Amino acid sequence: MAKITYIAHDGTRFEVEAPNGSTVMENAIKNAVPGIEAECGGACACATCHVYVDQNWVEKAGTPEAMEEDMLDFAYDVQPNSRLSCQIKVTDDLDGLVVNVPEKQA
Repeated sequence: MAKITYIAHDGTRFEVEAPNGSTVMENAIKNAVPGIEAECGGACACATCHVYVDQNWVEKAGTPEAMEEDMLDFAYDVQPNSRLSCQIKVTDDLDGLVVNVPEKQA
């Protein structure tokens, strides 16, 4: 299990206990984190689960693979720390992960 903190665009924090093997997106949906729409259900076929990984966690969260990078082209206000939350798998190494939800999804 890992604790993930989602910070909504308005600054509201949502702390979630996430099981290993799940994704950051799945846990956002299960816990009704606002701003994560996940229209494709985690298939990396849209950009509606876009998040900004906190700078302290960028290295541990990893870098996007080619398909994710392609989908990020459709995301709103992409930053160097942008990721699709459906592509971030929860592991013990991500205990304490902080992600910020953008103002809107694509």
